[in-house]
Amino acid sequence: MLRIGSHVSMSAPDYLLGSVRESLENNASAMMIYTGAPQNSVRIPIEKLKVEEARQLWLSSGFDMEAVIIHAPYIVNLANLDNPDTRKGSMEILQREISRSAAIGARYLVLHPGARLKADEQQALKAVGQALDELLGADQLTVCLETMAGKGSEIGVSFEQIREIMDNCHHPLEVCLDSCHVNDAGYDLGDIDGMLKHFDEIIGLDKLHVIHVNDSKNPIGAHKDRHANIGQGTIGLEKLRALVHHPLLEGRIFILETPYIDGRSPYKQEIEMLR
Repeated sequence: MLRIGSHVSMSAPDYLLGSVRESLENNASAMMIYTGAPQNSVRIPIEKLKVEEARQLWLSSGFDMEAVIIHAPYIVNLANLDNPDTRKGSMEILQREISRSAAIGARYLVLHPGARLKADEQQALKAVGQALDELLGADQLTVCLETMAGKGSEIGVSFEQIREIMDNCHHPLEVCLDSCHVNDAGYDLGDIDGMLKHFDEIIGLDKLHVIHVNDSKNPIGAHKDRHANIGQGTIGLEKLRALVHHPLLEGRIFILETPYIDGRSPYKQEIEMLR
């Protein structure tokens, strides 16, 4: 079974239960949520999120908790060596997010590696790995480092940079590959076999757990990170469908993060298009 879904909202009054219902209405077999607003650290207590009801509905629908992906807030920047207090705050936010994700029963947390600002690239990559080494425990969920587009001073743009972060953390890390981001970073989705071969040589395909399926508004190598709806960007439906159905990616979790169209969710239709 193709495990595919989308980012879904989590809001009052049903919170996580509402997220599960939205995913099921979209005929999804996977889902991704933020445990609160991605732009800040304000969070509703876990006890109010209707976690047990949500979990029971999801499991009774034939799916498992491995297909429930949590995304860390955007404000977390473990690479910020310019401001130690801000970096410490990021670590505290991420620690809370790890605990919340574990309480929900999720097994994977997607994390943007961050931006180095004025710091040396190698120092920033090392700092992210060391921070995760400090935060993670042997019995906790797995952090998936997301491949980034390379806007500004972002790190985690190349597979080599992701590998460098992983090498500086003793706890197992995995990867979330974003199709828009890798396109904008300069990887050719028209040569998926070549891209996956390179990924396997540098990181290992066994470390690839989540794939964000997004078209891009920009040409390859633009370093912009602007998501487009499926088939309406420079990557196109054919390449994205080939990615989703690639035999080397069987069993992975595919998540759409495409824009709403006229204020309405496109996910049910886009999931069907990719299936």
